[in-house]
Amino acid sequence: MLRALSGLTTRGRCLLAAGVAAAVCSVVLNERDLLRVAVFVVALPLLVAAFISASRLSIGASRKLLPERVSVGSYGEVQLDLWRSGRLPAGEVLLEDGVPYALGARPRFVVERLPHDRTVGLRYPIQPVLRGIQQVGPLRATITDPFGLCEFERELIGHSRLVVVPRVVGLWGLPSGAGIGAGDDGSIRLHAGQGEADVIVRQYRQGDDLRKVHWRSTARRDEIMVRVEERPWRGGTTVLLDHRAAAHHGAGPASSLEWAVSFAASVCLHLRRSGHRVRLVTEHGQTLTDTPGEGAEHYDNIVLDALAALQPAHQRDITLGSDPAGGQELIAILGTVSNEAVHELAQYRPRGIRSLAVLLDTPTWAGAINAPGHRAAATEESIALLRAAGWGVVVADPATPMPQIWAELCHTAARRGTLIGGAL
Repeated sequence: MLRALSGLTTRGRCLLAAGVAAAVCSVVLNERDLLRVAVFVVALPLLVAAFISASRLSIGASRKLLPERVSVGSYGEVQLDLWRSGRLPAGEVLLEDGVPYALGARPRFVVERLPHDRTVGLRYPIQPVLRGIQQVGPLRATITDPFGLCEFERELIGHSRLVVVPRVVGLWGLPSGAGIGAGDDGSIRLHAGQGEADVIVRQYRQGDDLRKVHWRSTARRDEIMVRVEERPWRGGTTVLLDHRAAAHHGAGPASSLEWAVSFAASVCLHLRRSGHRVRLVTEHGQTLTDTPGEGAEHYDNIVLDALAALQPAHQRDITLGSDPAGGQELIAILGTVSNEAVHELAQYRPRGIRSLAVLLDTPTWAGAINAPGHRAAATEESIALLRAAGWGVVVADPATPMPQIWAELCHTAARRGTLIGGAL
């Protein structure tokens, strides 16, 4: 009973107090009629509290996310089903579902009467503005009576997991020589002929093992050439995503990091659908995804889920320790990079293998406005260092559409005349 009384509203408590006061006055004044009124006034909130307390236990609900994976900027829907599981009628039910700000406004519903023989379906839209693993819920119900004397709150459903994946932009074209595109196929170049061993050679560098000298190529070129034995025979592309918090500017959906994640997702899916083997790695060489054997659709979900859960890294600079692409072609999506970071990228990339970079002009994401054709001095220095190390570089800013950035990257690859897959 005490638990039921805890649900009394201010109006119910005042009515109960007034009934008790009337009962005391009826005893003092010896007024039986007033006592009858006092008993009614006291009994009304008590009976309502007991009834509402019992009826709230007979309400059930379910939630369904349509779909469970939705991209940034697109629309989804949440379906709620409410029913009465007991025979006691339920009073007015106020529903409120917990929705993060990144999914839209918090929905509220009022159900005046729950029928016993069917469910009541409720729907509300969501439009995510920020990628991530979002939690929808809990669904809370507030049950009240028509007089406003009593109300009880109850959690009907807990949390539901919603995966908000980055926005994918359609891209067109391929860098010259990429897989099934124009030019040589890297996989064919690395494994030509049945039963032939890989014989990939390059110029001798100080510190190379002399046992790897390829004497036939040395005699033909009149300079010392060494074998590259660890080169993978299958062609492919590695996409490197720089997700360091210190390398990006801006906040929320309009930050440079979110642009980089969206562009990485678009590139990975575009290359995979064009028949390429694609790996996605971080700026520290950690593999996020690799091409599985289940097909392109399955790979799309793996890439998008991995990028949806990706959080900014707290490392200050790029640390690789080895070639992040494993001898494959490399497309790096970089934020602000220091001279040491450029040296780290160039140090572990073998010569003769195409390396392309999309360098984000991150100050423009922070609100900096530069004159047309002019960039920050740090950005210009990074461009010069990367190009001096043999990289093809395209600069990105928030005002340039992603398809245009990709087209410029393809044009840069063709202009440099190098082949994805390792032409020497």
